[in-house]
Amino acid sequence: MPDIVFRNIKDEIRILGVDDAPFDKFRDEKTDLIGVVFRGGSYVEGVLKREITVDGDDSTESIVEMVGSTRHRGHLRVLMLSGITFGGLNIVDVDVLHRETGLPVIIVTRRLPDLAAMKKAITHVPRSDEKIRRLLAAGDLYEIDMPGGKMVVIQKKGLSLRDARDIVRRSTVRGLMPEPLRVAHLIASGITRGDSKGRA
Repeated sequence: MPDIVFRNIKDEIRILGVDDAPFDKFRDEKTDLIGVVFRGGSYVEGVLKREITVDGDDSTESIVEMVGSTRHRGHLRVLMLSGITFGGLNIVDVDVLHRETGLPVIIVTRRLPDLAAMKKAITHVPRSDEKIRRLLAAGDLYEIDMPGGKMVVIQKKGLSLRDARDIVRRSTVRGLMPEPLRVAHLIASGITRGDSKGRA
């Protein structure tokens, strides 16, 4: 699919931010996936929830289903993921996610991932070859300057680096993480632990 060109990125562009809930890797077979529909970085329009398998292979289809079933579907312009791995090593297939939803995807992390360590960990779970393929197919890593002289790392699919950078900056109110991801993280940790803790 060709990249989507944003002729004019509005401050209240509709973004679906996705993060996973905390889990016990030695006990839990499932964990929650939380989606938050945001207008830019200013207004929450909806909260979505699905369940995924810890170290499984259903994160991609769960997000596709989340997008397809929400009443906000027609207004969404971007998917924003807190990393590419959910529920441990349940790795998103970014190509499939972009193709099936028709939406560009921006992956945001606080720092450059240790790909060698991730590959080593993946060898201990089923379908390791496919998981490593998904990891490497997610695209180049880009460091994005943020206010205060700090930076985040993004990957993107289906849009230009310029547009991805603009959307990340527009949806970040304070700190480093865009509001759709920060709020998704707070909700995910709150419903699991009874109190929102930690950083997105």
